[in-house]
Formats: sequence, C-alpha cells, structure tokens
Amino acid sequence: MSSAATALRLVRPALEAAADYVVVEGVGKTYNEGTRQQVEAVAPTSFTVKAGEFVALLGPSGCGKSTLLMMVAGLDAPSRGTIAVNGRALTAPRAETGIMFQDPTLLPWKSALDNVLFPFRAADRGTPATDSATMARAATLLDQVGLKGFHGHKPRQLSGGMRQRVAICRALVYEPDLLLMDEPFSALDAITRDEMNLVLMKMWEEHHRTALFVTHSIREAVYLADRVLVMSRRPGRIIEDIRIPFPRPRGLEIGESVEFNEICGHLRAKIQHVPH
Repeated sequence: MSSAATALRLVRPALEAAADYVVVEGVGKTYNEGTRQQVEAVAPTSFTVKAGEFVALLGPSGCGKSTLLMMVAGLDAPSRGTIAVNGRALTAPRAETGIMFQDPTLLPWKSALDNVLFPFRAADRGTPATDSATMARAATLLDQVGLKGFHGHKPRQLSGGMRQRVAICRALVYEPDLLLMDEPFSALDAITRDEMNLVLMKMWEEHHRTALFVTHSIREAVYLADRVLVMSRRPGRIIEDIRIPFPRPRGLEIGESVEFNEICGHLRAKIQHVPH
C-alpha cells in the first residue's frame, strides 16, 4: 500500500508532542435566527488545530468555510458552541492573530513598507511603528518575499502577486501566534498562484505559525497543508480529516507524484459527492 493510501486511512491523527492550539467545539452559525429569513451557514461542528500545524479548510462554494474562519478570528460570533485559542476562550478579535483576506486590502496612498507597518498604527501593540527594530523587521519581510527595491512603491505600482506578498508581510510583521487565511490567492492567475504558494510555504517554514487556510483548490490544499478538513455543503460541517504525508520542505514538483495525485483524487471524489 502506498504512503498516500495509508495516510487516507488516518482520520484525526495526533501530532506528536504538540498541544491543541485552536479548539472548536460544537460551533454553528445561523443568520437572522428566529425569522423567516433564517439561514444556517455552519452546522454544529468540531475540530482542533495543533500548535505549529498548517490546516486547510476545503469544501464547495458557499459551504461556510469563510464564516467558520471569521469565527475563529473573533470577527464573527458563533450562534452556538465555543472556540478557544491558546487555552483561552475566544470572545473578541485577538491582537496575536494575523489575517489575510481574498483581497490584499492595501491602503492605496501608502507605500508597501507603510502598508506592512499599518497594524502597529491601527492598534496599540506596545511598539511604535517608527521603532527601528520594527522598521527593520518589516523591511526584512519584504526582502524575504522578493520585494527588495519595492519598499516605496504604492499598490497601483505593484502586480496582484506583489500586492499579496505585501499582505503576507503585513500579517507576519507583529509575529502573530495564529495565521488565518481566507482564499488569499483565489483571484490570481495559475502561474502567479503557484509562485505565491511557494512564497507562503517558504515564509511559513521560516516563521512556523499555527495556520488555518481556506481554499477551494484541492491541489493548493494538499500542497500547503499538514491536514485537510473537508466541509459539507451548507450548512457546512467537517466531514473528513485527512493527514498529508509529505515531508517539508516541499517543491512544486511534488504535484507530479503518484501519491500527491492519489490524495487529490480522493478529495475530489469526496467533494463531488459531499452530502448536505
């Protein structure tokens, strides 16, 4: 039996010597509750993310992936259930959580460097944005994602992929313990998306934050993640938990392997026949 086939048999595997960092227990979300317009977006569902683990949320469009992510971010309150991060109940957004959205949401009048530093100006994090160490960290992050020489450029002077590189740096600049990403590369062309997957993989391996990544791309999920959580159609809930067996670091060439495509085929079949 291949290593991929063996991995597909492992449901909810434990990561050795790692504690649960994100704990979602029976969390559900219903909009307009108690009215005729009531919509159940997320059915009560539970999962955990280990410290230092990269987990992908994968499912059909409209299944509640982003809603679930925003509840973990503290930006949307669950209708039922509980969420804990780093051993503490989540009741509001955390300063220690970094978020990347589908749109890079950069301020058009600010330079790439100033956009990276924006979290320090938007909230009191105890470190002034003009602190030399903070400025150096932001500049180093931009260099690491291939934007050396573009620190002073405005968003309109950058390509879509370059703008998302700035967004990665902004999410990492204050060294968050949890990184949440909501389909950050979905609007990019295939070649640029592959490049951004490589950039994200490199940055994650270097900074190694606990990560939860929403995507509708099967190959992206398998390439990036340690585990893939498959969601049902709306109201979404976790219906499968797959451990990805490939060691790190990973190059894009892994996508040509039999094992990689075997796992992708399994997930594709699961999503095509995903129940309500």
